[in-house]
Amino acid sequence: MKNVKLLTSPAPHVRTQDSTRKVMIDVIIALVPAVIAGTFFFGLYALLLSIIGMVSAELVELFIMRVLRKDKSFLPNGSAAVTGLLLALNLSVATPWWVLIIGVVFAIAIVKHAFGGLGQNIFNPALAARVFLLVSFPTAMTTWYRPIASFTGWYTDAQTTATPLAILKLQGFSKVMADTNYLDLAFGNIGGCIGETSAVLLFIGFLYLVFRKRVKIVIPVTYIGTVLLIASIFYTVNPERFGSPLFHMLAGGLMLGALFMATDMVTSPMTIKGQFIFGLGCGIVTMLIRYFGGYPEGVSLSILLMNSLVPIIDRHTQPRIFGRRKG
Repeated sequence: MKNVKLLTSPAPHVRTQDSTRKVMIDVIIALVPAVIAGTFFFGLYALLLSIIGMVSAELVELFIMRVLRKDKSFLPNGSAAVTGLLLALNLSVATPWWVLIIGVVFAIAIVKHAFGGLGQNIFNPALAARVFLLVSFPTAMTTWYRPIASFTGWYTDAQTTATPLAILKLQGFSKVMADTNYLDLAFGNIGGCIGETSAVLLFIGFLYLVFRKRVKIVIPVTYIGTVLLIASIFYTVNPERFGSPLFHMLAGGLMLGALFMATDMVTSPMTIKGQFIFGLGCGIVTMLIRYFGGYPEGVSLSILLMNSLVPIIDRHTQPRIFGRRKG
């Protein structure tokens, strides 16, 4: 028998054909239905913001990597484009394009690369940038327009309005349902952020990610399930003040946050038990802010808060290594 030459190398030994670029392309594809819906309901400016967000994010990251970090071999992997697109979808169509670029710079330079780059950031860059812009430009970030329902329209053709969650907090559930219905809430014919209004199209995009095995299903299921459970309890107490469970699932940024933001691979727990705790915490904090906070929506803040707890969650939910004592 001839001598067999065995090659050894450090772990891990599992090989995959996947890459960061392939994963990010799948996320962008999954967000296309939401972009189409945002363009239809809020006009061409919504599409323009989406493109500006993606392009500017890639340019900022390219500058940081090639010039500041002097990595001449760096090639864009799509992660910055996903951040820029998600940030754009989290904005009102009333947001000026230059405000979006400020948010992109904050997301890529401060939230992502100041912590070491892809895989090292603690907080979701798009959500952290959204909160930064909300504090810095509150008027632009909280001005909402009625849907135009035209791919060729422009946001200035529309009238300003309040979001369903804001109407619920200020005027009650009966007023909300007098102005809209569950079908409008499901398909996006309501005021709100560019990419958050169409729950149905967001779910279709999420199903694509599930098919491609790109997401952690435990987190969105637990997150949305917790919201439905809490909303059901409070609805029995005071329907007029708290609103129905279906309303809370379809209104606001819950679907966008639960399906595309909370499932971020970098800023969410690694273990199944940890993902359950993460989704549970997001759901509880979201509803506490919606019911008792001064701001009508709590999705962004709840996910960022749970992002900060991920290291602790991972530490206390990691399985015991075989052969070692617990603790």
